[in-house]
Amino acid sequence: MTPPATTGTPAILLVRARVLIAAAPDTVYDTVSDLTRSGEWSRECTGGRWVSGAPRTVGAVFRGENHRGADVVPWAPVVRGSWTTESEVVAAEPWRLFQWVVRDSAGRRQDSTWTYELEAAAEGCLLVHHYRLGRPTEGLAKIFEQLGEDGRRRFTAAWNEKLADDVAASLSRIKRVVEDGVRGDVPGGFPRRAGRGEPAGSVEPGRLG
Repeated sequence: MTPPATTGTPAILLVRARVLIAAAPDTVYDTVSDLTRSGEWSRECTGGRWVSGAPRTVGAVFRGENHRGADVVPWAPVVRGSWTTESEVVAAEPWRLFQWVVRDSAGRRQDSTWTYELEAAAEGCLLVHHYRLGRPTEGLAKIFEQLGEDGRRRFTAAWNEKLADDVAASLSRIKRVVEDGVRGDVPGGFPRRAGRGEPAGSVEPGRLG
């Protein structure tokens, strides 16, 4: 697999998980690269739309709609309720790799990278999903300003755990969405959204580095 892009900056947040899906890599790629469908499996992204560029291609920009409840790391000074983000596709290799970075309020790329890697397997497709944060994003910098050194360490540990749980849950739901779609079990192709606390199924956590 092509390794994800990095800046060389030590990661503040780093999570990775993988799942085996009983479907061809092209089917899986077509699903995960359609960011407008993220609400079908994400705990926070409820959907969105492409706002510039050809969808799913390098340089395309996606405006995501997000929602976070009060129960998510409740002590942390993070955004709650609904908000939007813009992300730019930085790698799009059909059947192999799809990657995007989150932009700041001025439209600049941040060191905040989401990646899907795909590999053909005898049973279908191995899908790896990971997230890496190098330098603090615009939002994280504001959070860190409100926390002391101990608070920053506590937040980083708690948020890394939260992200790992989210990534595992997303993969579990993607597996179900794709496999149900292949079997034709989902009326209209729109299953219910994933909920917090939903089991991760056969997702395997992995290690980076």
